[in-house]
Amino acid sequence: MKTLNKVLTAAAAAMALGGTALAMASPVSAAGRNGVCESGEFCYYFNSDNKGSVSDFTGSVADYGAKQPSCFDFKGAGAGKGDCVKNAAASVWNRSGKTVRVYFNSGYGGRYQDFKAGAKGNLNSGLKNQNASHQFSPSARTNMSRGLYTASGGRITCGFDGYTTTPGRHEGIDIARGVGSDVRALTSGKLVSVVRGHTGRSGLSTIAVYNASLNKTVIYLHAAPRSSLRVGQTISRGQVIADESWHGVSSSSSAHTHVEMRLGRQTRAAKSVGDPHLDNPNPTQFWISQGYNVR
Repeated sequence: MKTLNKVLTAAAAAMALGGTALAMASPVSAAGRNGVCESGEFCYYFNSDNKGSVSDFTGSVADYGAKQPSCFDFKGAGAGKGDCVKNAAASVWNRSGKTVRVYFNSGYGGRYQDFKAGAKGNLNSGLKNQNASHQFSPSARTNMSRGLYTASGGRITCGFDGYTTTPGRHEGIDIARGVGSDVRALTSGKLVSVVRGHTGRSGLSTIAVYNASLNKTVIYLHAAPRSSLRVGQTISRGQVIADESWHGVSSSSSAHTHVEMRLGRQTRAAKSVGDPHLDNPNPTQFWISQGYNVR
């Protein structure tokens, strides 16, 4: 009996120790969203110079959310604890072994700042308190403005606004470089429509390229289509399809190419002026999936 009691006592002690060990291990298992910047994590700080509350991540996040209780928030002690991370971070510490890119927009879009493995520092003036997503090991992407012209100097002059900010409504992205610049296809596909318009408001030029595997059509407006384009031909990504022009816009405005992503097979751009119905979704994720930065 004494021997049995000793065995039971030892077992109870072992269970007690095991319980203690498990209790001590539980905070470790919570690492990743515990407000402590640990090895392998990418961490935001509420204040500059790595001060204030911490929000730690082990992977990419496309949208932090903007409201409690569902947003990613600052969890560490200090200023900012409990605040949503979106548009509220001032500095970072990249303790992961990968480059991490911080973006201005959700969905890994807009301007960005890269932090190499081990880097610690402040977000630049364009991203401080204006951070909406981050990505581990960002893939090499080309700016849309460069992809459209394959030359430097192009710029986005008006973005997709979802009918919220642009007078007259805007369901595409306007990109400009200069009259006569080569305009190249941003995606491959079949040419389903080509309309050769004229300078001025009448005769809007249109090029529609449908990609069946994506079930998306990319529409190009205002540029002067190349004479070789014929409906039914296959268009390759990067192929010159037009020259930047004023076709279908007032000659008093700057020349640009309107690029619009539409769902399914389409031959025309979405009607926007005087039409309250939004036909196209936000194209940012689509362009990212095709290897472009929306910039």
